[in-house]
Amino acid sequence: MARTFRLELLATDRVFYNGPCELLVIPAIDGEYGVMAGHEPVVLALKAGELRYTIDGKTEEAAVGDGLVEVTGERVTVLTDFAERADEIDLIRAQAAKARAEERIKARKDAASVAHAQAALSRAIARIRVSSRVVNK
Repeated sequence: MARTFRLELLATDRVFYNGPCELLVIPAIDGEYGVMAGHEPVVLALKAGELRYTIDGKTEEAAVGDGLVEVTGERVTVLTDFAERADEIDLIRAQAAKARAEERIKARKDAASVAHAQAALSRAIARIRVSSRVVNK
């Protein structure tokens, strides 16, 4: 059996996952970041995207929002706005959210509106990618 670490994946509305993990790949602000057991301690900024984690040799995927990741050797805590498995994602709703966000970005009302729309766009794209990848398997 592979060496594992404890993964706590906490969304604002629930504990998404809490258990052993062999490999975690997160969407960090500067690219994908991989974590295995014994990793050096680090704190990372999580950006909306696709998160992958491996349990018993099987890789699971989730769409996640912005947040923070704390790695402390044998424990990783992920705090995020949301975390959803592909089967929890309403693809039509995500596509509609993407279209609305793109329209708000084009409108360019003010900097705050554009920033909120860009965040909404990132979340929608993450949901669409995770949902589409599982549907296409």
